[in-house]
Amino acid sequence: MWDILLQTLPFFALIGLGYGSGRTGFFSSEATAYLTKFVFYFALSAMLVRFSANLSIGDLISWPFMGAYLSGTVVVYLLVTAVAMVRRLSVAEAAVEAQTGVIGNVGFLGIPMLVMLLGEGAIGPVMMVLVVDLIVFSSLIVILITGSRDGRVSWRVLNTVALGLVKNPMIVSITLGITITALGLPLPAPVNSFLTILGAAATPGALFAIGASLASKSAERIAVAGWLSLSKLVLHPAAVAFAAYGLFHIPAYPASVMVAAASLPVAGNVFILAQHYGVAPMRVSASILISTALSVFTVSAVIAWVQV
Repeated sequence: MWDILLQTLPFFALIGLGYGSGRTGFFSSEATAYLTKFVFYFALSAMLVRFSANLSIGDLISWPFMGAYLSGTVVVYLLVTAVAMVRRLSVAEAAVEAQTGVIGNVGFLGIPMLVMLLGEGAIGPVMMVLVVDLIVFSSLIVILITGSRDGRVSWRVLNTVALGLVKNPMIVSITLGITITALGLPLPAPVNSFLTILGAAATPGALFAIGASLASKSAERIAVAGWLSLSKLVLHPAAVAFAAYGLFHIPAYPASVMVAAASLPVAGNVFILAQHYGVAPMRVSASILISTALSVFTVSAVIAWVQV
């Protein structure tokens, strides 16, 4: 595990650098917002297009793989929801807590780190995890919150969900890459070089942006945030590992990538959704802060375990 910890430290050091810059005011919240927008819409999108365009359809679409990840994630999602309901929370709050307990920072942290640590073969599995998170769970939280407020699920809600997916640059980038692959179109050398150069900015930019955004997070509601961090860092990878290895018998390498992706800390976009709908943003904020700090050790431990 020590070797893995040393390999992951540079990634978390970049997060720490961003955090320090944000806390000292050297990097303002406005600068963080623009850096995040650059990474999200340009650098990470270029990386995803290049990755997916250079893979086969079989590498990007595996129904048993996605079924295993979805099954393990749903179990933890329902567990966190049940705990929220026992505490007599509203449906909207339960949906936000469940989202916090299972959605990791796959886009900004997982893709660059896991590909570098586990090899380029990790690209396909990580992208499948990202697609399930975006299509299934990002849609589910919108449906649950809006439906609970309106008292029903209307076409307006479904239209909002569909529009959100169509406008998401990660979904668009992966779809574009898959289309290029399916049509058998090779990327021209200048285009590939352009995507490589732009995509290279995704890793340092994303990690720095994660840290800078954490500087504005507060550690309130510690008990709840601790439970949600435990769910994300421990229960989620454990459930996914059981589904991958024990139920669906996924081959060792993609299964290891799936479990490593499930061990990532809470994603920042959960806070964006919580803040947008005005539902429990402080406990999500604390969960992101705590889970990211603890993930220095937990992610290293999970990666070391799956490699063995």
